Amino acid sequence: MSRLRRMSPRRSYDQYCSAARALDAVGDRWTLLIVRELLAGPRRYTDLHADLPGVSTDVLASRLKDMERDGLASRRRLPPPGAAFVYELTPRGRDLLPVLQALGEWGEAELGEPRPTDAVRAHWFALPLLRALDGEGLVEVVLEEGVFHLYAGGTEQVPYGDGPAPREPDARLTLDSPACTAVARGEAGLMEAVRDGRVTVTGDSPLAKALRQA
Repeated sequence: MSRLRRMSPRRSYDQYCSAARALDAVGDRWTLLIVRELLAGPRRYTDLHADLPGVSTDVLASRLKDMERDGLASRRRLPPPGAAFVYELTPRGRDLLPVLQALGEWGEAELGEPRPTDAVRAHWFALPLLRALDGEGLVEVVLEEGVFHLYAGGTEQVPYGDGPAPREPDARLTLDSPACTAVARGEAGLMEAVRDGRVTVTGDSPLAKALRQA
């Protein structure tokens, strides 16, 4: 019996409604946050566990199996010398990006001030910055919490990733935590933060020039 066949059957609301069907697939706790992590590209299980503080190993393994069964993610072995297994989104899974964007925009009002128990990862700010950016191009973002990169304008299948840009970016944004938090909470627009000097933009591309001249 295959690994997928050993999985428990999917729970269902048993309602003939597209919203209910969607929640059958992604409504379990942690599933959409796993999607958020996999939107950054293939990830090893250990990397996912590290960037999802609070999830147990059993729950993470169960959710990943469910996502494989439902056609949202796949698992493959990297070629040598890596030879590790990674998880990545299928095209169906990547289609959840606008769902996460809509949830993030709706949740801006719920952020408030960071709580002492709140974990923070730099790349978690990728979604609000993607919403805030106009134009197209590779953008590197430098925060106090770390560095990540994103592709404005939906130019790539993988919309963002942890760490520095894989090549010279079209624009580099440097900002502190208060400025990034204000943008994430919808309290300040990105262009407004650039004009106020809270975001430094470097680069000679049309995207960088447009950001500086906004």
